[in-house]
Amino acid sequence: MKRIAHRITGFNILMIACFLLLTSSSQLLPTNLRITVLNSLGNAEEGVTVTLYDTEDNYIEEKNPVQESQLTDAKGRVTFTKLQPKPYFVVARKGDLDNNGEGAETAPLQEGRMNKVNIVIQ
Repeated sequence: MKRIAHRITGFNILMIACFLLLTSSSQLLPTNLRITVLNSLGNAEEGVTVTLYDTEDNYIEEKNPVQESQLTDAKGRVTFTKLQPKPYFVVARKGDLDNNGEGAETAPLQEGRMNKVNIVIQ
C-alpha cells in the first residue's frame, strides 16, 4: 500500500509540475521586438538610429527611451529585448530621413514572442 501511495504522490507532483510549467511558459520566454527599417523604395536601410518609447509623451518629447537607441544592421534590423507586452512608440532616423509619425506606434506586443514591425523612413 505504501508503495502505491508513493507512486500516486509522485505522479501528482509530476502532474502539478507539468501544469505549472505549461501555465507559466510565456513568462519564461522574453517579449522581444524586431524592427526592420525600410526606405521609400522598400529596401532595408542600414545605419538607422532606432529609439523606443513606452508613452506618447516620451515619444513626442524624445525623452526617457525604454532602452538605449540601436543602429540597424545590413538587413535594416534592430531587436529590443525583455519588453513588456504593451504598445511602444518608435523613432527611426538617418540623416534627414525619419518615420515622421508614420507607423510610430506598434500594436500591443504579444508576451513571450518575437514581435516584428516594419518602419518606413522618408
